[in-house]
Parts: sequence; C-alpha cells; structure tokens
Amino acid sequence: MADVTIRTRESGPLVIEGPVKIVDASGNPFPIPEGKTFIALCRCGASANKPFCDGKHKTCGFVATETAPQQLG
Repeated sequence: MADVTIRTRESGPLVIEGPVKIVDASGNPFPIPEGKTFIALCRCGASANKPFCDGKHKTCGFVATETAPQQLG
C-alpha cells in the first residue's frame, strides 16, 4: 500500500501527498484529477473551492503555526 503524508503549511492548507479519495457527508467523491500527486485542503475557511485550498489564507488573516512536539531521544 502506498504511503500517505499529511503536512501542515504554516498559516496555510493541509497538504496531502499520496493516493487519497475525498468524499462529502453523503459519501459522494470530489473529483481529483488523474495523476495528481498531492491536494491542499483549506484550513482557513475562506476558500471559494472548499474543501480545497484556493490561496485565500494569504489575504484573510489566517494564522496557524502549530508544530509537532520534539521527540526526546
């Protein structure tokens, strides 16, 4: 099975890399272009293309700076 990685972008979208299927509340799939290797999901709530990011986070004042905790080794 192929790996899927979900990456946060500072004050930006969630970027999902790998083979995924996005469905609405009724189970209907959103179209994802064939061969697309990543998608960006909106976190700011301002996208006109929800659930996908359209770059509005850059102008709406959205701020998100969370990072994963550092592992002590």
